[in-house]
Amino acid sequence: MEHVGIQAAAPVARNEGDGEFKVTDAAVAHIGKLTDKRRAEGKPTEAIRIGLRGGGCDGFSYVFEWADKPAGKHDHVLQLDNGAGGTVRLFIDKKSMLYLKGTTLNFVTGLMGHGFKFENPNVKGACGCGESVQF
Repeated sequence: MEHVGIQAAAPVARNEGDGEFKVTDAAVAHIGKLTDKRRAEGKPTEAIRIGLRGGGCDGFSYVFEWADKPAGKHDHVLQLDNGAGGTVRLFIDKKSMLYLKGTTLNFVTGLMGHGFKFENPNVKGACGCGESVQF
C-alpha cells in the first residue's frame, strides 16, 4: 500500500516533492538488522510505528516502536527495500504525519554513540536533553 507524501530516501535523502517523509539508506539498513534480529528471536515484526505523542519538557516526544498489528485504515504505510533482499515497513498515523512532513529519518554514528535521528524542519524548539520537541 503506497500513500502520497511518503517516499524512501536515497543515501542522503531524495527530494521528490513537498511534504514527504524520507528515510535514509543507513536508517533502512539498520531497521532491517533490527527486524532480522527480532524475527530470529521469534517476535512479531509487522512494522516500526513512527509518530508523535504528547509529553516531555517541550510538548511532544517521537514514537519509534514495534507495531505488532497490521496498519490501521488511516495509517500511512511505507515499505522499503532493505538492500539485503528483504523489506522493512513503517507505519505513521495520520495526525503525526501533519507534524512529520518534510522529516528525514536517519541513523547516525558518532563519538557520542549511535541511534535514529529525526531531522524535522517543522520543529520550533527542543529541550536540553533532546528527548522532546515543540512545534
